[in-house]
Amino acid sequence: MVQLDATVKTSESLSLERPAVVQRGRRLEYFTIGWNAVEGLVAVLAGLIAGSISLVGFGIDSFIEVTSGSVLLWRMSVDANERDRERNEKRALKVVGICFVALAAYIAYESATDLWFKRPPDHSIPGIILACVSIVAMPLLSRAKRKVGHMLGSAAMQADAKQAEFCTYLSAILLVGLLLNAVFGLWWADPLAALVMVPVIAREGFEGLQGKACDDCGSKLQ
Repeated sequence: MVQLDATVKTSESLSLERPAVVQRGRRLEYFTIGWNAVEGLVAVLAGLIAGSISLVGFGIDSFIEVTSGSVLLWRMSVDANERDRERNEKRALKVVGICFVALAAYIAYESATDLWFKRPPDHSIPGIILACVSIVAMPLLSRAKRKVGHMLGSAAMQADAKQAEFCTYLSAILLVGLLLNAVFGLWWADPLAALVMVPVIAREGFEGLQGKACDDCGSKLQ
């Protein structure tokens, strides 16, 4: 009887905790949308001024993340509907998957084009500062989203966390490419490193389109 009472209390505690975790997830997505909207505008403008394809591509990636963040914000807003929760989760996961595939296709196209035409990444102080800030901010955002996704058993949130993680890698690639080109004249370092990431990003996208849940997304909060 004591064990049964403890189980009931634990279940009630988890039920009360889920709305708080969902609210945390919504705040993270609001931040994602705001941050990436500003980041995208700054990157595209800086890229156009400097004539940098890498910076413009980075800005487009930010706008893709705005789309993903908007979808996850919708996912959080309908989480209370237990009957449709799984269906909404699959819808969100598929849209995030589409964002991954679009990102992989764009990076592949731009990187291959840069290599073919031997276009080095141009120097841009705003671009370097933006990449540095993103390298610091995105891992923190990814970690917070991953925690929320694990607690809610949400593969869509976990996929969104991976997208923030990929943004960290893209920021590092952008920064390293600019620095290697400036210091050593290695113009091909940036597009080649980006191409290496394409299969990884594409795989995540196709798994999302297939509705595959992540390995550690067992539903923690009911």
